[in-house]
Amino acid sequence: MRGQELKQQLKAGKPVFGVCMEGYGQPRWPKFFANYAPIDYVFLDSEHAPANRETIAWACQCYAAYGIAPLVRIPDISASQAAMVLDAGAHGVIVPYLETVEQAREVVGAAKYRPLKGAVLAEAVASGTFPNAETKQYLDARNVDSVLVVMIESTPGIANLPDILAVGGIDAVMIGPHDLSINLGVPEQYEHPRFIEALDAVIGACKRAGVGAGMHIPYTDAKSSAAVFNRGMTFISFRGDTLFIAEALRHELGYLRSAIKTV
Repeated sequence: MRGQELKQQLKAGKPVFGVCMEGYGQPRWPKFFANYAPIDYVFLDSEHAPANRETIAWACQCYAAYGIAPLVRIPDISASQAAMVLDAGAHGVIVPYLETVEQAREVVGAAKYRPLKGAVLAEAVASGTFPNAETKQYLDARNVDSVLVVMIESTPGIANLPDILAVGGIDAVMIGPHDLSINLGVPEQYEHPRFIEALDAVIGACKRAGVGAGMHIPYTDAKSSAAVFNRGMTFISFRGDTLFIAEALRHELGYLRSAIKTV
């Protein structure tokens, strides 16, 4: 699936499925997913995982070659960081901890109107005014695969979400559950009524704006995850490489330690 197809699925209200990868320098992962665990996109994390520009570019090209849309979470809210990963071959950008309309305009400009810059870009994002129709057509064609996902991880972000989405150009909103739970005063209490209320507020705002909603799921089993996603989420991000490996080792190695007798 390319970025354009991902956007079409989200706009139609259909779910898209992906996993988060931190150790994406391993060349076997793209082929593994394509052959054994088909996913629509991969969430490459460069906020919490160490990655240089070359590694990001290499990983994006590899996943795209297997029909998996590479989306890169950038380290912070930065137009230059967004442009860098898109230039490297990403089909989309995931922007962390977005809270304001001004921040939204900055990343929308970078993700949807490359290579427009400066005052002309600012006017285009604010009012939809471009130098001419030909320029608008060119920018739309050039950025057809650019998916923009913003992360809401705080109460100010939730309060400002309707205005943020009114900027346009955002394809999905992803909840950052860990930071949001702390911001709400209920650290890692993902079933707390205050946390669930916040989820529903984000989902409702996304539905009204016609964009996808999702969450980087904190649960360790598919059943619990499905219950949350069925509240109205379509941007499905289920766990990731480090969690999968940790769970398998904890379970299997733990069993072996108890089952194998000492000689």
